[in-house]
Amino acid sequence: MGSKVNKVLRLPSDPPGGLQFGAQQLMVLQTVLAAAAPEEGCALLLGQVLEDHWLVSLVWPCLNAWQPAEERLRRFALDPREQLLAQKWARLRGWQVHGAAHSHPQGSPVPSTTDRAMAVTPSLMVIGDGRRPSRGDDAEGLQAWWLGENPGQDPIRVPLLMAKGPSLPGDG
Repeated sequence: MGSKVNKVLRLPSDPPGGLQFGAQQLMVLQTVLAAAAPEEGCALLLGQVLEDHWLVSLVWPCLNAWQPAEERLRRFALDPREQLLAQKWARLRGWQVHGAAHSHPQGSPVPSTTDRAMAVTPSLMVIGDGRRPSRGDDAEGLQAWWLGENPGQDPIRVPLLMAKGPSLPGDG
């Protein structure tokens, strides 16, 4: 295990064994990303670190703050104030901000060159495929990625896990 930590989100340098969503969190994420179309939608993923994976307990919807606004069809930026509010809110509950989610309305759910260049690493990134949106408890149109500390390193795909049952701890 590495000892370095992302100083912005305080993430470990190693990827999680998986990223787990409940049906409610997945529905919120899908809705947030789809609502922004044709622009890229974005959100923060908050939750707990479990022994072998990370649990998404809450999806924090964000506005795409990329400037100029005309480029939001293929770019996104999170408002730093939203990030700080989400981080404070999560810490009050003993959670962390796992990373960000965004959509690629015209492309595949793989980190683009721009995504990789703009990311503060290490970081977790979930990308929605706008051409094949997921529905309900189906995460088919989503992919999770770990971007390591080395800028030349290829992103590592993180398995998406679906929670069994109607809800997760922290729902509500």
